[in-house]
Amino acid sequence: MAEIRHASVVWNGSLTDGEGMITYVSSGAVARLPVTWASRTSAHQGRTSPEELLAAAHASCFSMALSSRLAKNGTPATQLDVRAEVTFDNASGGWKVTTSKLTVRGDVPGIDATTFARLADDAKDNCPISQAIRGNVEVTLDASLARNWA
Repeated sequence: MAEIRHASVVWNGSLTDGEGMITYVSSGAVARLPVTWASRTSAHQGRTSPEELLAAAHASCFSMALSSRLAKNGTPATQLDVRAEVTFDNASGGWKVTTSKLTVRGDVPGIDATTFARLADDAKDNCPISQAIRGNVEVTLDASLARNWA
């Protein structure tokens, strides 16, 4: 059965002088998040951006995918620290999301660095957010163990 999520935004004014508000998300977990064009292209000044939300989505999706792979490998993680860094760039003459760089440090008892890297790479390639942006955004990964348990 498919799950459907939604978010609502109200925008007032022009692109560069206006401002928006993410007023609601279906979970109710966040609401009233201000967003502006300036928060996308310069200092955020306490406002979010679609790219920041994409980074949050990618980091959380990847962490779940890797957690699943580690458990199926018989080496569940004690902790995964994941960061997604999304780049919004105008280098080619039009603004677009160009990269999503995933960084993970794993505390995973009983696994060697090679197996961890292989499972992390598979999670990078196959988490649903990576699949959604594939072909449009370069996704890279820096994966390492926080300590070597093996």
